[in-house]
Amino acid sequence: MTGPTSIEICSGAGGQALGLEMAGFGHEALVEIEPPACATLRTNRPEWQVFETDLRTFSASNYNGIDLLAGGVPCPPFSKAGKQLGADDERDLFPEAIRLVDECRPRAVMLENVRGLLDAVFDDYRNKVEKQLKKLGYIPGWRLLNASDYGVSQLRPRVVFVGIRKDFAGNFSWPEPLKDSPPTVGELLHDLMAADGWRGADRWREHANAIAPTLVGGSKKHGGPDLGPTRAKKAWASLGVDGHGVWDSPPPRDFVGMPRLTTRMAARIQGFPDEWAFSGKKTAAYRQIGNAFPPPVARAVAQQIYQAISARKVFAVG
Repeated sequence: MTGPTSIEICSGAGGQALGLEMAGFGHEALVEIEPPACATLRTNRPEWQVFETDLRTFSASNYNGIDLLAGGVPCPPFSKAGKQLGADDERDLFPEAIRLVDECRPRAVMLENVRGLLDAVFDDYRNKVEKQLKKLGYIPGWRLLNASDYGVSQLRPRVVFVGIRKDFAGNFSWPEPLKDSPPTVGELLHDLMAADGWRGADRWREHANAIAPTLVGGSKKHGGPDLGPTRAKKAWASLGVDGHGVWDSPPPRDFVGMPRLTTRMAARIQGFPDEWAFSGKKTAAYRQIGNAFPPPVARAVAQQIYQAISARKVFAVG
């Protein structure tokens, strides 16, 4: 495998993995526990080695010297939609991520989560994570990134943690926001809404004249194929979208009213390319999409990591 290499944990449907690939990283291993998400990864990238297992049972000892360990550890422990139990939540996998870092000692670490992780209630938790990684030889940092700053047509703030090994850290800087604004929902989805000849598609495009609110994927225990709680549904309604469910196909020619999104539309809002296929039934597919890390944001951060570790390598050779 040429170029920098990575291990992806809690890979989901591959949003972050795809972004890393776009940035030039090759994947040595991807770890994911949900069967539909694993099927999605294998369908789109048969050459990727996917481990369908609980992260707690995975060892990174065979990947010593990998360039990057990346992933999206579960967000419920820190989400404002939940109880924010943090370290007391059984779904908290930050300790497992740190264990894997210790096992394989990558040049860089990249983990993403919800914005709630930056709340004051988790100050001690973040400090503990930082101390553990500093002890392992990394310079840690947290940053709240808005997906809309990187070409994603969605209000989606995400916390990204990056730890760079000390001998590479001086070369790293966070990605700068793009100068151009992302397209509106109407501009982005017009062709998909009009795919079955809906006569109201042009009028709908003019009404859907802002970017989307945050897509909500729900959890395994809660949430189905709809666009979130009441407040989220109202935000979607202001764009002319019915958020009470997800359709299998675009509106027909003579449809009257507010259309619903299809999973393909939701995936495009997340920044997935149209050719990326999602496995499983509609609820499972939508959950994969709604919980994904938008590939363009992952790419922006990964490109900065790539440059940092590549600059150090060139300097070392010279």
